[in-house]
Amino acid sequence: MVGCVVLKAGIVVGEGFHPGAGQPHAEVFALAQAGDRARGATLYVNLEPCNHTGRTPPCTEAVVGAGISRVVVGMVDPDPRVSGSGIERLRQAGIEVEVGVEEATCQRLNEAFVQRVTHQRPLGLLKYAMTLDGKIAATSGHSAWVTGPVARAAVHQLRATCDAVVVGGNTVRCDNPRLTSHGYSSRNPLRVVMSRRLDLPSSANLWQIKDAPTVIFTTAQADPERQQQLTTQGVEVAVLSMLTPRHVTEQLYQRGCAAVLWECGGRLAAEAIKDGVIDKLWAFVSPKLVGGTSAPGPVGDLGIQRMDQALALERTTWQTLGDDLLLEAYLSPPTSP
Repeated sequence: MVGCVVLKAGIVVGEGFHPGAGQPHAEVFALAQAGDRARGATLYVNLEPCNHTGRTPPCTEAVVGAGISRVVVGMVDPDPRVSGSGIERLRQAGIEVEVGVEEATCQRLNEAFVQRVTHQRPLGLLKYAMTLDGKIAATSGHSAWVTGPVARAAVHQLRATCDAVVVGGNTVRCDNPRLTSHGYSSRNPLRVVMSRRLDLPSSANLWQIKDAPTVIFTTAQADPERQQQLTTQGVEVAVLSMLTPRHVTEQLYQRGCAAVLWECGGRLAAEAIKDGVIDKLWAFVSPKLVGGTSAPGPVGDLGIQRMDQALALERTTWQTLGDDLLLEAYLSPPTSP
């Protein structure tokens, strides 16, 4: 996600953003709008201009050719094809370059891209909604709705920013979710189901692939007849040698995913955390009480016996969404693989 602004004498003369892979970069749009007014101007961009020919020509040459005198860069591009070479090229051309302005904000804006490039796996987000007493459903399993409409709208918008959303078979059986952005965006994520035996409903919202594609990751123990039925409905069924969150994440990385949203139940959420594929949490807290010792919670057994073993969250932020609270936080990096 890249935006660019060209300023001359304190006046904006050009703006642009990168609309998508394979299309011109933000700098190209901003410089085109600025035209001759770009000469001697300052260019602001949140990500280092590229200095290589990929699906588009190098932006550095466009900046140099436009006669820009100063460039302010938010963050260095972690992509090894760029990583500092764009900044160096601009300086070699006699352009003044300042790097690291609002860097933390720029890093967070593109955290999924950075994660994919630096760690070779997608950014994993775990989202759940719970009552004030820590329940994601009543004792009967009924869970619609824990939060109010403002919080649910935020989830729909979040899905639109992610490449895939993952659930387990039990979520399909109990909740029959759609896992789309519900009209808040034209973009819907790839919908992913983890099911060992394909003991899934014959009809479900996720099988309606006109809304968004669906892939089910399963094992060799899956019912072949059920697999054929799902395939006939247009659902992709992929058999893995091991059905774990880590293996599914690897598959999604190979498919080009940069951000994967986990909207699963507590047991699968715990497995994903233990597998080290969750980096960030979106935890909604609703001012409701349902009680019940058997009512499910958002995270299953992590094998933690003492409070001083609890997984630490960092960089926490709270916000109010209607009557609900949203905690955004990051899991501390694991100390071992």
